[in-house]
Amino acid sequence: MTTLQNRPNTALVVVDVQNGVVDGVFKRDDVVRNINSLVEKARSAGTLVVWVQHSDEDLPIGSEAWEYVPELVRQEAEPLVAKAYGDSFEGTALEDILAGKGVGKLVVAGAETDACVRSTIHGAFTRGYDVTLVADAHTAGDKSAWGAPPVEAVIAHTNLYWQYQGAPGRTAAVTPAADISFTD
Repeated sequence: MTTLQNRPNTALVVVDVQNGVVDGVFKRDDVVRNINSLVEKARSAGTLVVWVQHSDEDLPIGSEAWEYVPELVRQEAEPLVAKAYGDSFEGTALEDILAGKGVGKLVVAGAETDACVRSTIHGAFTRGYDVTLVADAHTAGDKSAWGAPPVEAVIAHTNLYWQYQGAPGRTAAVTPAADISFTD
């Protein structure tokens, strides 16, 4: 249903599950475990897995904080997209990678819900992709000291509003990891 022509394929996009991003986040181990199960399902189905890795002054390239968590291991053939902005498409090769593989549908998981995950799902949707947010495979750190709601509420709200997104010719969905299938 994507508005992108001749792009029937799906990709799993794993956003910023890096040591310095997910250290101390809400339900870290559960989220990482769910992402790992998604990666395994995608690989088994021959679905493209794209890894996105943020860098900035708090996540300098090559640092331990910048590295992906050890539980998630990228295969050499899987694209790694380096980014410096919240939206994984902004200033990166992500669109070219997806276009080259005929991808018009994205399944998105990662961190942080209220920053890079939201920016990426919105960026993908406005670019014409069908976007499924994995309900229990995204997380964030506590930002209540700056006036944000508790993380659990941030995640619940993101899942709530994303399932009601709409635009001509594309779909948005929220699905638990256990219900994601890459063989449909």
